[in-house]
Amino acid sequence: MNVERTDLPNGVRVISARMPSVQSASIGLWAGVGGRHEPAAACGISHFIEHMLFKGTASRSARQISMAVEGVGGHLNAFTQEECTCYYAQVPFDHAWRAFAVLADMYLNAEFNGQELDRERGVIIEEIMMYRDEPPHHVQDLLTEALWRGHPLGRPISGSPETVRRISRADMLKYRERCYTGRNTVAAFAGRVEHKACVAAVERWLSELPPGKRASFRPAAAGMPQDDVRIVGRDVEQSHAAIGVRIFGRNDPRRFPLSVLNTILGGNMSSRLFQRLRERHGFAYSVHSSVQLLADSGALVIEAGLDRKRAAKALTMAVAELSRLVRSEPGRAELKRAKDFIIGQIRLGLESTSRQMLWIGENLVSRDRFVPPAELVEKIEAVDARAVREVARDIFTRNRISLAIVGPESAAPDEGAARRVLDSIG
Repeated sequence: MNVERTDLPNGVRVISARMPSVQSASIGLWAGVGGRHEPAAACGISHFIEHMLFKGTASRSARQISMAVEGVGGHLNAFTQEECTCYYAQVPFDHAWRAFAVLADMYLNAEFNGQELDRERGVIIEEIMMYRDEPPHHVQDLLTEALWRGHPLGRPISGSPETVRRISRADMLKYRERCYTGRNTVAAFAGRVEHKACVAAVERWLSELPPGKRASFRPAAAGMPQDDVRIVGRDVEQSHAAIGVRIFGRNDPRRFPLSVLNTILGGNMSSRLFQRLRERHGFAYSVHSSVQLLADSGALVIEAGLDRKRAAKALTMAVAELSRLVRSEPGRAELKRAKDFIIGQIRLGLESTSRQMLWIGENLVSRDRFVPPAELVEKIEAVDARAVREVARDIFTRNRISLAIVGPESAAPDEGAARRVLDSIG
């Protein structure tokens, strides 16, 4: 990756990845603020602001914002996470500065019109209810609440209907003024762009941002409360289960063997969970594991949609796979397959301007430095079987694990049975 970085006097960080052979450019404006920075009474405000930035500025209506990018064949979108919010566009390379001007106008000059705000409030509440109606999303929310009980990380990114109804225009303007500052902003470019031109565009459009401060958040202490079981009965055909293990943060050196462990466990169709639960026993159509790493905490999560009559057996098998990783090291061939898969995914991602933009932008927002892919590849290649077993022994302990289930009321296990499944770990 041909990456350059420049920090402007007001604290805005500019990073670009030059890809001269492509025909597109991906641009991201990142604010280092998300769900965990919010007060409980304003849960969902970061996500609400994300929506409102698309609703018009002093010089562009909502329709003009979308047409400016889509009118040249590009696309425009955004997302909010626990620790950041990103507004991004992908366009033909010769329209890169047009797209950035639109993003910068949204970022600086969104009007938060009262009528638009009330209309969007209703849209977000419908979004929340839509996800509640979908068992895979509902079970994920339950697991998040259980893993970080009483902590901002345990709240839903979109908020609740109650908190969204309470958020006012004044709340949004104050929050944006405090968090959308120079030191809390990253402008990331990838594709057929020159770094000097990127810096010039950012200087032109974002130099008026006050430096401000980086957003702060409440730490996630190691011994903070965690629920072990959350079960909700609903009128559904499948049992939807999510097992979560609370772990360390993104800068812990164990993250590299953890990545290999996750791939072995449930990261692809060759993984142990997929092969055992789906291919061998037919308990699930979908089963996989993933890792989320935050500044000071994280989670390894197993998600599955299970046969309602055999959910208990499937969960017991899933926990048994955690225990197997604790008891014995992976074999040489399995270890190599997992490492090759991770490295292959890294290299394939480098061919996409959007993936490169997300890589470099997230690096600066979360680590304040660019991590070269070659550095990550080197760390993954160095992982051995012993390190995988050691991280399994560190994290797969009874006090770190939570289980959430959304399933048919007639087939849902009671909490005692669910706890006995978790008790078998180790």
